Amino acid sequence: QVQLVGSGGGLVQAGGSLRLSCAASGRTFSRYIMGWFRQAPGKEREFVAGISASGVITNYADSVKGRFTISRDNGKNTVYLQMNSLKPEDTAVYYCAADSSRAAYPSRGSMAYEYWGQGTQVTVSS
Repeated sequence: QVQLVGSGGGLVQAGGSLRLSCAASGRTFSRYIMGWFRQAPGKEREFVAGISASGVITNYADSVKGRFTISRDNGKNTVYLQMNSLKPEDTAVYYCAADSSRAAYPSRGSMAYEYWGQGTQVTVSS
């Protein structure tokens, strides 16, 4: 099992930047595919970005491509989401998640991820 603790959210003006972090417990973090999802009020949870266990393969939702960057440091058991050029529509609770399937490519589906962090609020003002 792995426990995830997300942090780094906050209030930022449109055009600004934030970096989210997700710290994982356990010695097998490097085996997990990691993902970031978000959920805005009244909306379903949606995929934001994913990264393979090695960190070589990443994928992004079209809405954040070119603005957000997912990365990981397996030595620190941490995955990051660098968010630049933030827009009001990026406002949501952001969740990190872990997938133990050892698939080659990070899934965009939330059902693939067994472990979830508690969520961190990101608010972008216009």
